[in-house]
Amino acid sequence: MNAIEALIEALRRLPGVGPKSATRMAYHLMHHDLEGAHLIARALEQAAARTRHCVLCNTLTDAEICSTCSDDSRDRALLCVVETAADQAAVERTGSYKGYYFVLLGKISPLDGIGPRDIGLERLFERATDGEVREVIIATNFTAEGEATAHVVSEALKARGLKVTRLARGVPVGSELEYVDLGTIAHALVDRR
Repeated sequence: MNAIEALIEALRRLPGVGPKSATRMAYHLMHHDLEGAHLIARALEQAAARTRHCVLCNTLTDAEICSTCSDDSRDRALLCVVETAADQAAVERTGSYKGYYFVLLGKISPLDGIGPRDIGLERLFERATDGEVREVIIATNFTAEGEATAHVVSEALKARGLKVTRLARGVPVGSELEYVDLGTIAHALVDRR
């Protein structure tokens, strides 16, 4: 395999990147943006060497404790549980949540052989029962696996005496009902306020 083919195969490892996109990216970088290719290579090398999981919340960081967990101005009574560091970043970009996070190491997926132990639930239970957390907000995705994960987490935390809430779901802001899928409308009706 030559260098271009190896680059194309490497780019295909990215989510949502198929053979055509990977080929287009590889040729663009090599023909039109060699400086960009070197920049990407250096950034990947540094990120791969320095990135690790925060010892408190599991998010990706280059320090032992991430900047969110180090922020004393956040509300210690709130803990938001997400599936991935990318999900945490999405919640954080809203600017509306000021508590702490716990990033699961994925989601429960029996078909893939992934159970509660595989996603770090014991560490979550330790963090949630530290005496400061009063409410755990479950912000897993609304997929079958995300719902199963939310159910397992919710039941286990309720059994430990914690208040557990789930992200609301429903019709997106700015959308028109005739274009919203029926499942979303049904959930919006059930979860109405």
